Amino acid sequence: MSIIVQKFGGTSVADSNKILAAARKAIRAQEEGHQVVMVVSAMGKNTDKLIALAKEIDENPPAREMDMLLSTGEQVSVAMVAIAIQHLGYKAVSMTGAQIGIKTNNSFMKARIESISTDRIRKALNDGNIVIAAGFQGVDDNFNITTLGRGGSDTTAVALAAVLNAESCEIYTDVDGVYTADPRVVPKARRVKQISYDEMLEMASLGAGVMHSRSIEFAKNFDVPVHVRAAYSDESGTMIVADPESYERAVCGVAIAKDEVRFSICGVPNVPGMADRIFRPIANRQIAMDMIVQNFGMDGKAEISFTIPATELSSTLKALDEVKSNVPEAYDTFSYDNNLAKVSIVGLGMERQIGVAEKMFETLAAKNINIQMISTSEIKVSVLVAKDQGAEAARAVHEAFELGTTPSDVKPLVKPEMISDEEKIRLINRLEHMEDLLIESVNLDETQASVTLFDLPQEPGLASNIFRRVTEAGIIVDMIVQSSGDKFTNLTFTVERACASAALELANSVAAELGCSAPKTCPNVAKISLSGTGMRSHTMIAARILKAMADNKINIDMINTSEMRFNLVVNEEDGQRALEVLKNELKDVIAD
Repeated sequence: MSIIVQKFGGTSVADSNKILAAARKAIRAQEEGHQVVMVVSAMGKNTDKLIALAKEIDENPPAREMDMLLSTGEQVSVAMVAIAIQHLGYKAVSMTGAQIGIKTNNSFMKARIESISTDRIRKALNDGNIVIAAGFQGVDDNFNITTLGRGGSDTTAVALAAVLNAESCEIYTDVDGVYTADPRVVPKARRVKQISYDEMLEMASLGAGVMHSRSIEFAKNFDVPVHVRAAYSDESGTMIVADPESYERAVCGVAIAKDEVRFSICGVPNVPGMADRIFRPIANRQIAMDMIVQNFGMDGKAEISFTIPATELSSTLKALDEVKSNVPEAYDTFSYDNNLAKVSIVGLGMERQIGVAEKMFETLAAKNINIQMISTSEIKVSVLVAKDQGAEAARAVHEAFELGTTPSDVKPLVKPEMISDEEKIRLINRLEHMEDLLIESVNLDETQASVTLFDLPQEPGLASNIFRRVTEAGIIVDMIVQSSGDKFTNLTFTVERACASAALELANSVAAELGCSAPKTCPNVAKISLSGTGMRSHTMIAARILKAMADNKINIDMINTSEMRFNLVVNEEDGQRALEVLKNELKDVIAD
C-alpha cells in the first residue's frame, strides 16, 4: 500500500474548524487506499507567542530551553488533530519527534536531521492508524529536544516521505501553489504547474516563502515528489519534481527578499588565507551567507561583500569584531546596509540562452533603479537595490520576461513513478546523516579570462550600458560580480579567452567615458565550480573551501555563490592544483 505524507502549516490548523478540515483531507486519502502520515505545525501564531513570552523574561534566552519551549506548540497541534480524526470515526495516533525517532545533531534552534527510525511509524500505519507527526522537532544523542529552525515542519515532512519511500509529499498551505513571483508583490504572478528541484531551491533561498530550502534539499537528494496545495480547496497546485515547467523559457520566476543586510569589507590583503579568516567566525555561528562576492581590488587589496538575513545582524557584527581582534590586518574597514532588497531571477533555461542578465539590467535601468551589487550563477542572477524600489524592480522584471503568461511548451503533468528497488537501496544507504551536504561535481574551466572595471559611479543604467555593449560586440559572458560601495563600485566579468582583447578594449572605452581608473584584465584564469545541494545552508562549506586554499597557498581572485553553486577564480597556474586540493578536502561529501 502506498504512503502519502501530508503537511499542514500553522494557518491550516489555526482553529478547531481548520483542524477538522485537515482531518477530513487525511481521511479521504486513507479512503482512497493510501497509508497516511500527517505532519503538523503549531497552531496559528503560537510559536511567535511563545518566543515573545520568553523574551519578556530574557531578551536572549538559552537556545536549549527555547527548543524545549517551542516544541510544545506542535505537541498541542498533533494531539488536537488526532482527537479530530478519532471523533470522525477513524483510527489515529499522535507522535512527537522523539517518539517517531527523528534523531538530530545538538545545534539547538538550527538542528539538522541525522537519521529517522521508521519502525514505530510503520507499525502504527499497518495497524490502520493515520499517524500525526509533530513537525519542526527531533531529539539529539543526549535526549535533548531540538528544533529544526525556520521551515522545520516542511523539512520534517519531506524527510519522512524520503525514509518511508512515500508516493508523494503534499504540502498544504494558505496559498494554492508556487507562483512565478509573490502575488502580494506582483499582481500578475502566475501559478506554475510544476517547477524543478534546482529552480525551487534557488527560489526558496532567495526569498520565495512557499517552501524552505532545506526541505527541497531533501526532496532533490531522495527523489521525493512534492505537491504544494491549498488547504482550503482542491486546486491542483504545483508539483516540485526533477523537470521544469518549460525548457523554452530562460526564467521561471522572480524572488524578492526584503530583509537583507549587505556587508562590505574593504582593504582585504589579496593573499592566501585572508578570506578564510574573515568567514570562519561567521560560519562557526551558523550564519547562512548569500551573494558572497570577492572582487579584484587595487593596490594588492580585495573587496569582499556578502548578504545575510536581517535576523543575523548582531551575530555577524560580533563575528567581524572577533576577526579584527584576532587578526588586525585582515581588513581595513567594513560597513553594512540594511536598507536593501535582493531581487533575483531563476531558471534552468539560463544555461542555454545568452543575454538574460543584460535584459534584467536594461529593465531596471528603464525604471531608473540603481543596481548596488550583482552576483550570477548558471541558473540565477541576483541584484541588490534600495529597499523602497524592491517591489517595483520585481514587477518590472516579471513583466520583462513575460512570466505572467503560460509557456507554449508546457506538457501535461505526469505523475512521477515510484523508484526502483535498486535505487531504493542506493538511497537507503544514504539515510544515515541524511541531511549532510552532498556535492555532485567539482569542475575546472580553463577557457576563461577576466576583465575588471574600477571606481565606477553608483548610478542607474551602469550595468545595462556595459552589458548591452558587451552583447553587441558578440562577447559571451559567464560570471558577473559587482561589489558594493556607497558612491563607487568595481565590476568584474569573465569571458572566453578568445574575447579577452575585445572585452578589454570595450572596458577601456567605458572607463575613458566615465573618467575611471584603467581597467585590468587577466587573460588566463581558472574557474572552479562546485555544484551541490545545500551549498548555502551548510554554513561551514565556504570556510572549508577557503581554508583548503589558504593551507595550500592558493590565492583566490574572485568568488560568487548561489544555493547550488560555489564558484571561485584563481590564477591559471594554480587551477589544476586547486581542483585536486578541493577534491581531496571535500571527498567525504562528494557524491560517488
